[in-house]
Amino acid sequence: MACNRATKSGFAAEAQRKINSKYSEELAQESLEWIKAITGENINTSGDMENFYETLRDGTLLCRLANCIQENSVKKINKSTMAFKCMENIGAFLDAARAFGVPAQEVFQTVDLWEKQNLNSVVICLQSLGRKAGNYGKPSIGPKEADKNVRHFTEEQLKAGQGVISLQYGSNKGANQSGINFGNTRHM
Repeated sequence: MACNRATKSGFAAEAQRKINSKYSEELAQESLEWIKAITGENINTSGDMENFYETLRDGTLLCRLANCIQENSVKKINKSTMAFKCMENIGAFLDAARAFGVPAQEVFQTVDLWEKQNLNSVVICLQSLGRKAGNYGKPSIGPKEADKNVRHFTEEQLKAGQGVISLQYGSNKGANQSGINFGNTRHM
C-alpha cells in the first residue's frame, strides 16, 4: 500500500467496508480493457480490487491514457515512485479528465486512488471518461451519451400554445356544487 496507516476499526472499518462493497469488478475490468485498447499497454485487465489498484496507483498509466485521447493533455508525467510525484500524476490526470468534460461529481479525489480509499469512484470516473472519449474519435465504453436536441418554435406556435388549457390543471367534466352539504342543515 502507498502509506503506512493503522488498520481501521469500529465505525471507520464499517464505513470502508460499505464503500468497498460498491466496487464492481466487471466495470473495473471493462475500464482496464478500455485503457489497454487506447494506450496499447500490456497490462493485466483483471478487475479484482488489488490488481486495479496496483495497475493505476502511480498515475503514469492514467496520464498516458489522457495523452492518447488528446495529445499534450498532460504536459509532464513523473517517472519517480515518490508519493508526492505519483499524486501529482493523478492530479494531472484529473485535470485532463475535467477538461475532457467529465462532470465534477464523477471525478474522484487523489486519495481515493493513492490511499485506496474509494476505488469505486475511480471506476466511475474512468467510465465517464470512456463515454467522453467518443467525442475525440476514440473507442468509448458504457452507454452512449445523449445528443443535444434543440427545438425552435416560431412566435405563432408559441402563441397557439398559450390558448390551450393543459390537462395538468385538471378537468371538472361538468361537475358543479349542487347537493353539497357541510354540517347540519338550518331548520326554520
